[in-house]
Amino acid sequence: MLSPLTILPDPPAPPTAIGLIAGGGQLPVIIARSLREKGHAVHGLGLWRQYEAGLPEICTSFRDVGLLRVGSWARILARLGVRHAIMVGRVDKAKLMHDPLRMVKNIPDVRTVVAWYRHLRHDRRSHAVLGAIAEELDRCGVQLLDSTYPIPAELATEGVMTRTRPTAMQEQDIDFVWPMLRELLRLDIGQAVSVRERDVIAVEAVEGTDRMIERTGTLCRAKGWTICKGARSGHDRRSDVPTIGPQTIENLHAAGAGCLALAAGDVIMINKAEVIDLADARGISIVGVPVAKA
Repeated sequence: MLSPLTILPDPPAPPTAIGLIAGGGQLPVIIARSLREKGHAVHGLGLWRQYEAGLPEICTSFRDVGLLRVGSWARILARLGVRHAIMVGRVDKAKLMHDPLRMVKNIPDVRTVVAWYRHLRHDRRSHAVLGAIAEELDRCGVQLLDSTYPIPAELATEGVMTRTRPTAMQEQDIDFVWPMLRELLRLDIGQAVSVRERDVIAVEAVEGTDRMIERTGTLCRAKGWTICKGARSGHDRRSDVPTIGPQTIENLHAAGAGCLALAAGDVIMINKAEVIDLADARGISIVGVPVAKA
């Protein structure tokens, strides 16, 4: 059964201030720069020990915040007059587990405890967590925006994006496996499937795409296999948007892949121009599958 459609607020016109709740990786940096270029003041809340070192200098203001302190996020943004925010970036659990101050910095506040009790006792999947955070922020007057709003040019587009074109076998593999991927996405099992000569090699599960790529390379010694990646049915674009980047291409190359098929408009390509150039250099084609087909 499809998840209910999430109605997102319209992006505000600049120079409206926008909050940026940032985890790790380059995506928060790219979004901060894009928002500033559009004329928005950017008030960053960096999840403790997660965000990139260069992010604070891009933001108009910046604060460290605890991962489990949603109420404090809302209070900080409200004091700054922020009514809209974007939440992006990954959370590296290893950084939390090996820091002696983790218990102090990440004591849940009352609003987070209430959100857990209300929403997450029986469903702790990532989209459920996001929905709970979004609802609690909204109660405090802060609405989460579509995380792709500032970076439409970084999304996968329809057709072959690289100079390197897929082989006939790779095109056939995409056509063969895409209906399977669509069903896996509907069931919220994973976001990617790898295939070669119409044999499914691996399905992404809790390990994530990078480890699934490594697993595929171990299982399939033949070169030139294809990976297809999309977004969960009814995915919440306030944060739940799949991403690939230059490291994905390096991982694919190391594992022997020859083609990457992405759901057009549903997958973020971090540093898209660099990703495409690197894929061409590594002999990997990138194909955007039309949304209607995906």
